[in-house]
Amino acid sequence: MADTTARALQLLELLQSAQLRTAAELAERLGVDERTIRRDVTRLQDLEVPVETLRGRYGGYRLAPGERVLPLMFSNEEVVAVFLGLARAQADSHAPEIAAQTALAKIKRALPIADARRIDALLGVMTRTTQHATVAPDPGVMLTLAEAVGLRRVLDLRYLSGQGIPSKRTIHPYALVAHADRWYLVAFDTEKQDERTFRVDRIRTARTVPGTFVAPQQSDAAGRLLDLFVEADYRWRVVLRIRETEERIRPHLPLGVARLERLEGMPNTNEDAPPWHRAEIHAESLDWLPSIIAALDCEVVIDHPAELRSRVRTAAKRMLHASGDYR
Repeated sequence: MADTTARALQLLELLQSAQLRTAAELAERLGVDERTIRRDVTRLQDLEVPVETLRGRYGGYRLAPGERVLPLMFSNEEVVAVFLGLARAQADSHAPEIAAQTALAKIKRALPIADARRIDALLGVMTRTTQHATVAPDPGVMLTLAEAVGLRRVLDLRYLSGQGIPSKRTIHPYALVAHADRWYLVAFDTEKQDERTFRVDRIRTARTVPGTFVAPQQSDAAGRLLDLFVEADYRWRVVLRIRETEERIRPHLPLGVARLERLEGMPNTNEDAPPWHRAEIHAESLDWLPSIIAALDCEVVIDHPAELRSRVRTAAKRMLHASGDYR
C-alpha cells in the first residue's frame, strides 16, 4: 500500500508538470508497465483527481480543471523557484498582499533546512529592477521545456512567429535563457537541420515525443543565444565601419545585435584617435539604424547596403529642416 501511494503521488507530480503525458512515458519514468499506470490513473480518478484520458495516436493523460484545489507536488528546486518568484513580486510591489505573505511563510516552513538557507542567501543579494516582462510565458509550457532540457527529450512545438505565422517544429532543446526581460529556448531544429532560438511566450504548445538526443558541449548558453541573434537570417545584412572604442559602441549596438571586429591597418593621422571597428548587423528592418548611427556620435561609414545610405540621407535632410539650416 505504501508503494502504491508513493507511486500515485509521483504520478500526480508528473501530470502536474506537463500538458500531456503518454502511458509509455509514465511507465518509463515510474519503472512499471502501462497496465499499472492505467490502474494508478483509475485510483486518482476515484479520489476525484480530474485525470483525463485522450485517445488516438497522440493520446495520453492530462489533468483537467477540477472543483477543488489539488495537492501540489514540487521538487526542491521548484519550491525554491516558487518562493523566490513570490518574494521578488512582493519586493517590487508597492502594496504587498497578505495572501502572498502567508504563502511564503507556509512554503518556507515546509522546506528542508538546507534549502531555507539557500533562499536566505539568495534574497540577501537580490536587487530590484524597473524592468518587467511585457508578455509572460505559459507556466505549463515552461515546465515542459525545462524538463525536456534537463532530460534531453525531443519536443514537438506549435510556434507562432513574430509575423503571426503558425508552424510545427520538432526540436532538440539545449537551454532556457533569460535575456532582455524575456525567456528564450535554444534548440536544434530537426527539419531545418540548424540551431534556432524560440521566444518562449510565442510557444503555443509543447509536448515530449519518443526519443532522446545528445546535446552539444556548450559552456555558455547565454553567449550562444546572443551569437544566434547576430547570425539570424533576417532581410538585411548591414556592414558599418565605426571609429570608436568597443566600450562606447556597445551601449548602442549590444552583443545580441552586432558582431564587432577591430580593423587593423586603417589609416590614422591622429595617434590619439580611437580605433576603427567593423560592425555586422542582421536586421529585418532598416528604420531604426539612422538614429543609432546618429547616437554613436562618431565617424561612421556605411559599407552595405546602399538602401541604408538613402535612409540616412533622408533622415539628415529632416534634421536639417528641423534646425532651419536646410536650403
